Amino acid sequence: MKRNAKVSTAVIRRLPRYYRHLSELQRAGVVRISSSALGKSMGLTASQIRQDLFCFGEFGQQGYGYKVDSLKEEIGEILGINRGHTVVVMGTGNLGRAIIQNFQFSSNGFRLLAAFDVNPQVVGTKIAGVPVYHADELEAFVAAHPVSVGMLTVSISAAQSVCDRLVNAGVRGIWNFTNHELAISRENVVVESVHFSDSLLTLSYLISQQGETAEEREEELP
Repeated sequence: MKRNAKVSTAVIRRLPRYYRHLSELQRAGVVRISSSALGKSMGLTASQIRQDLFCFGEFGQQGYGYKVDSLKEEIGEILGINRGHTVVVMGTGNLGRAIIQNFQFSSNGFRLLAAFDVNPQVVGTKIAGVPVYHADELEAFVAAHPVSVGMLTVSISAAQSVCDRLVNAGVRGIWNFTNHELAISRENVVVESVHFSDSLLTLSYLISQQGETAEEREEELP
């Protein structure tokens, strides 16, 4: 497969949308779909879809469209879904527990190995079948069980120190839910920060704009 090393962040962030949408189409029994139909269902243009996919190779056939199962498999390969990624959760408070219990890690190509906490009431227990270890055991665990990603759901005050421990132990990916901007000293470590407030404020902007547009239309009425 041809690969372009200079793929924009915007394209990369659309790939999971493609994968999720193709999964939905597959479950619905759709065998083949055109770029126009795919774009319409995703709110994108056919040209945008073709340009995005062209960054990674040749997909589909002119006049035939894309085979849903094949395209999903190809995008899954690009995303690294079949590379055996593993994850540990740092912090089993309300958010950490909710994610462990409800998020389908396996559907996204990750195996959830363990969780870590300092609360004696949860250490030594299991959450949805996932064992909870004391945070002091992190380095020994990572040495024995290679970990791809550390998910941070600890307090803001503990975020950087826990992140540093993960990085020093050899973990190369940090999934950060702490609302703290992490400082990473190693180039081969990547951070994906999830800010719920950013999403909510974006929604606030969009509904505010809709409200202003509606007011403007009302003012234009005779």
